[in-house]
Amino acid sequence: MLRYLPFLLIIALTIYTFIDCLNTPEEEVKHLPKVVWVLIILLFSIVGPVVWLFAGKKRVPGGAGDRPRPGRRTWVAPDDNPEFLKSLREEQDERDGKEQDKE
Repeated sequence: MLRYLPFLLIIALTIYTFIDCLNTPEEEVKHLPKVVWVLIILLFSIVGPVVWLFAGKKRVPGGAGDRPRPGRRTWVAPDDNPEFLKSLREEQDERDGKEQDKE
């Protein structure tokens, strides 16, 4: 079983970089068009994925999670979300109004 590990790692690396390349926006791809990167990753099993990881994509020092991609909304915690807090206040006001009507 251990003798298959290098092959499995190469396949896993190729699949990861292939999906990463496909999901990367065109403006973040460096040096070559995205289609060429996909071909390099698929045709050169070890070298292609490694080159993509080091030279194919613009990387930010803090990681991709630090900045939102254009066109995507960032997640806001409920206690920081003004719309959610407003809906809670409205629900509470409705409950208070119903309780006053019962009295």
